[in-house]
Amino acid sequence: MADHQKRDQEDYFEDRAGTDDARFHVVPHDEDGWAVKKEGNEDPAYTSGSRDEAVEEAKRMAQEAGTMVYLHGEDGKIEKQLEYGD
Repeated sequence: MADHQKRDQEDYFEDRAGTDDARFHVVPHDEDGWAVKKEGNEDPAYTSGSRDEAVEEAKRMAQEAGTMVYLHGEDGKIEKQLEYGD
């Protein structure tokens, strides 16, 4: 991921930090892994070597919180969003 994309992504995570609207993002993590990050949190809420496992965990977290999941591709761009709100 390019440095400017990473900075944009980090800024985006901060927009809803600490609010009930904080959403979950499935993003590339380390070399071959995936992470679920809650907006506003620096550390991942969950990590896995499998994108599918990370997606399932993000869905569970978002359903519990009544918010959304953003699925990012290998390039860091959002590919899909899933809504679990009211």
